[in-house]
Amino acid sequence: MRAVPPTTTTATTAPAPHRWQFIRVGGADQVIFRTGEDIARLGELDQKLWVALACPTRGIDFDARTLDLIDADRDGRVRPPEVVAACEWVCARLRNPDVLLQGSDVLALDDLDAGNADGARLIEEARRLLQIQGKPDSATLTLADIADRGELLSAMRFNGDGVITPATTQDDAVRATVAQIMRTHGSVPDRHKQTPGVDRARIEAFFAQVQAARDWHAKADANDRTLMPLGEPTLAAADATRKVQAKLDDYFARCRVAAFDVQAVAALNPSPEAYDALGANKLDLSADPIADLPLAPVTPRCVLPLHGNRINPAWTEDIAAFADRAVTPLLGARDELAETEWLAIKQQLAPLQSLMAQRPDNAAASLSLAQLDAFLQTREALFALLHDDEAAETHNNLLVDLEKLIRLQRDLVVLLNNFVSFKAFYRREGAIFQAGTLYLDGRSCELTVQVQDTAKHAVLAGLAKTCLAYCDCTRQGQKMSIVAAFTAGDIDFLFVGRNGVFYDRQGRDWDATITKLIENPTSVAQAFFAPYKKFVRVIEEQVAKRAAASEAAGQGTLTGFATKLTTADQTAAGAAKAPATAPRTAGRVDVGTVAAIGVALGSISAVLVAIFGKFIDLGQWIPVALVGIVAAISGPSMLIAWLKLRQRSLGPILDASGWAINGRMKVNVRLGGMLSQTAHVPPGARRVARDPYRERHGTTGFAAAVVLALALVVLAWRMDWLDNRLPAALQHSPTAAASQVTPPAPAS
Repeated sequence: MRAVPPTTTTATTAPAPHRWQFIRVGGADQVIFRTGEDIARLGELDQKLWVALACPTRGIDFDARTLDLIDADRDGRVRPPEVVAACEWVCARLRNPDVLLQGSDVLALDDLDAGNADGARLIEEARRLLQIQGKPDSATLTLADIADRGELLSAMRFNGDGVITPATTQDDAVRATVAQIMRTHGSVPDRHKQTPGVDRARIEAFFAQVQAARDWHAKADANDRTLMPLGEPTLAAADATRKVQAKLDDYFARCRVAAFDVQAVAALNPSPEAYDALGANKLDLSADPIADLPLAPVTPRCVLPLHGNRINPAWTEDIAAFADRAVTPLLGARDELAETEWLAIKQQLAPLQSLMAQRPDNAAASLSLAQLDAFLQTREALFALLHDDEAAETHNNLLVDLEKLIRLQRDLVVLLNNFVSFKAFYRREGAIFQAGTLYLDGRSCELTVQVQDTAKHAVLAGLAKTCLAYCDCTRQGQKMSIVAAFTAGDIDFLFVGRNGVFYDRQGRDWDATITKLIENPTSVAQAFFAPYKKFVRVIEEQVAKRAAASEAAGQGTLTGFATKLTTADQTAAGAAKAPATAPRTAGRVDVGTVAAIGVALGSISAVLVAIFGKFIDLGQWIPVALVGIVAAISGPSMLIAWLKLRQRSLGPILDASGWAINGRMKVNVRLGGMLSQTAHVPPGARRVARDPYRERHGTTGFAAAVVLALALVVLAWRMDWLDNRLPAALQHSPTAAASQVTPPAPAS
């Protein structure tokens, strides 16, 4: 048997999954970018693990030009597919993507992948650029070398924008053609210096019209005297005649009717009423009401004056051109034109009129044959310039790619640490969404975000369960709005209208004023004292209201008393004249009212004494009762604060600013204490003097200390802590009291 060779099969092995590393922070797993391979294989990372899914290209502290290069669809937002595409694009052109972790704006040509077609083209273009800049031996290209490529391209004759300006060519004939195109077809600005020029569409449209006019001229043979009795000038004569032909026919027809019957002359000329209506309005010699009048006064002579004031003012120029170009060359110079002469002119120009109907209706039709031929002779040269300029666009695109590569090498890792993960924020390195630092109310707030619409932003940002202060910031005529998160310290003295200072990421200082406040607790400790502060605030407000009311009543009484004093003499005189009335009895105290007040006060006192007695009867449970009272008052506030602090997150604040936050991004108490730092005396410092303006309470503190000491003594007595130190009569223990009772004598 013949042995059958074994069949060899090639197994295609799938690439091994990439091994990522994560860190747990902010309540979410966030990826760490350790190597260039992490960046190159970002597309393999599940988007559910991305911190953000979209961010705006404006309003954040990041290079806007870099974001525009990443934003492929130019919608002003960056999304995961665009970030992944940018990572893959830059890694495909580098030999080792690890250089991206350095964040440098200096591109070493050796870092480009010469084995890749795209990388090889970039190397060639980079060397060409360095050659133009006079640095042929340089092995590096900086962002500064290429960022100002506008001036570089402007210095070149061809910049790749497909626009030919008069300065592009050194040929006067071509320059004249470019100028004519701009006059008839408009212009388009050059890419860099905004110099007006012409593009391919305008050039092609112009030469199409010129060629059509030249083809028509080819049919009008200047040597054919039947067709062109005047040669080339016959075209000008025909044009001038065509403009006035309808009006001349109308005039001579009116004259024929007037010659037939003299009585028709008045009707064929404008009536006085027509002139009255014409004179009632503002006169314009080119207006239709005047142009509609006959060419000249209608008479039976059938003769049209060619010069003078008897010609309709609206047609003076056209009749003069007709006389110079048609009448004089064909009939000779004259001042009047008879109807027979007009018919002779039409007969001589009749063969050309049918050809004139076929004449192209464009801007080139009015040009002479010599001008058309001159323009056509520059066509090839002008299209050659256009071709050379469009060919330079390839180099321009490569320059854009070089700029994009250098910018991504510098900024891509920063974007990833503020988009895929929030490493920059949680390590407090300055996230791109942080606008700066706000100093206000004795603390600094680092979590500040630029806001476009305060009212719209507050609706969603309020879900962050964070105390937010919206501020309008002004500086040297500039204005912007921010929102600052107060995540530590009390909020008792935060209110609309309070001023502070805001420092942006560039270190510039702005005047900041609170315009809107969203209150939320900053800590559980603050929530503990909140009910008591509110209670004291309510009492102060009520006392102030009552004091104000009493003051107003007192002022009214004094005013009335002063009025009586100043008018006492008038009152006495009036009383003397008035009839006697019964004397008014002085007001008396209502005994019932006094008794009612006494009963009420007695009842209140009895209730307070009963409550105090029950409280004292608790004995050793008094501390527990005190703790219970405090818990009943502060407990709900502390519970609400604890729940809100657990829900406090960064997401709604950024979502309201145009981001799409994928995780919850919690801001716990510890992180909040770092984002909003309160004022503290620096370590090692000491106070060298007491405050000379401190409040002096006098005996108030002493009285409070005495009351507290007495309360402690009563508590100790009720708890039997002092029985072994007090006389038997003052001891509280029942056993001690019983031992003091004398037993009765036994009965005999």
